[in-house]
Amino acid sequence: MHEHRRAIEAVFREEYGLVLAGLVRYTGDLQLAEDSLQDATIAALGSWDDGIPDNPAAWLTTTARRKAIDRVRRAKTLDLKYQTIGHLDAGDPDPEPVYSIEDDRLRLIFTCCHPAIRPDARVALTLRTVAGLTTPEIARAFLVPEPTMAQRIVRAKRKIRDAGIPYEVPAPADLPERLDGVLAVIYLVFNEGYSATSGAEHVRTSLTSEAIRLATTLNEILPSQPEVLGLLALMELHAARTGARTDVEGVPVLLPDQDRSLWDHDQINRAVATLDRAVQLQSPGQYQIQAAIAALHAKAPSSEHTDWTQIADLYQSLYRYVPTDVVRLNRAVAVAMSGRTEDGLTMVDEIDTLDRYPYFHTTRGALLADVDKVAEAIAAYEVALTLIESDAERRFVEKRLTQLRSP
Repeated sequence: MHEHRRAIEAVFREEYGLVLAGLVRYTGDLQLAEDSLQDATIAALGSWDDGIPDNPAAWLTTTARRKAIDRVRRAKTLDLKYQTIGHLDAGDPDPEPVYSIEDDRLRLIFTCCHPAIRPDARVALTLRTVAGLTTPEIARAFLVPEPTMAQRIVRAKRKIRDAGIPYEVPAPADLPERLDGVLAVIYLVFNEGYSATSGAEHVRTSLTSEAIRLATTLNEILPSQPEVLGLLALMELHAARTGARTDVEGVPVLLPDQDRSLWDHDQINRAVATLDRAVQLQSPGQYQIQAAIAALHAKAPSSEHTDWTQIADLYQSLYRYVPTDVVRLNRAVAVAMSGRTEDGLTMVDEIDTLDRYPYFHTTRGALLADVDKVAEAIAAYEVALTLIESDAERRFVEKRLTQLRSP
């Protein structure tokens, strides 16, 4: 029974954003669409006992549409009932769902990224609605408490409803001012797939592929936007390393230890060409800089032959666009990898705002181990272990602790 429920939950997670986007278009109401999809999911727990249907997204969509009509018919407010039920009953409630409509999720992203919604809430809401991430996962991505994130999402939904924000892709003239929030959303979707914050899998390729698909579609709409190209190149460069990022047991493999023959070098070459097109537009930005860093890693024959000094300089440039301590942490790693381990460790120890960020402690543990401060390294990894919720990353840290504790 537990395996059956887990299978349903996995399907629901994979299809959530796709189905919800279509439901929002169908109902015209984000909350109604979410509630109806939840009803359909509950129905699936009882109806899929004999097996998951061949097209679970179609099943969920059809069922959720019926549930939406049922919810409206039960509505206490007559005006809402008659207005909405007329809209929903205007067409066939059980048409075969169409999943090739490229704009559906982009419409939903642009709705959630409307300027009337606070920037932090835009990203959080889109991760919840488009990518189907849970509130705890989004909270961890933002390094904020779960109740805080839940409040942001609720307020954002309320703003969409109260302000009558339309479910549409803006007119071409209005697209650039909405772009920053959309790019941030797409990249956070990619990051959750690239390094899952929880669960058994370290990599969720459905999310990384979805993020790349969305960026590709966005580039078709805005072909001369350098940061769209930069983000697309960045994600392609990271995705090209997927085959080498975990071992046979699913445990993460650090970049210096990866088998580079397993990288997709055709994808790397395409991504570098995309980055070149972005650079030619002569309007630098954070995603182009990050893509340049990823390209240096991807084109280097080994970790030892990587230009770590240039990478450290690029992180310094990135800090002007993204002045966060996570960027400082990454620069410290690059400095350490350039042969200045003690300097890198000093830079890490100067950061005092990332106590709840597990990768701060794993980074510090690795650098401490490199300078033979084994006891301190073990303590740092032990702290990281209390913060990590990804099963794969927990196994990595446990393996590292075992190595450090061995005589």
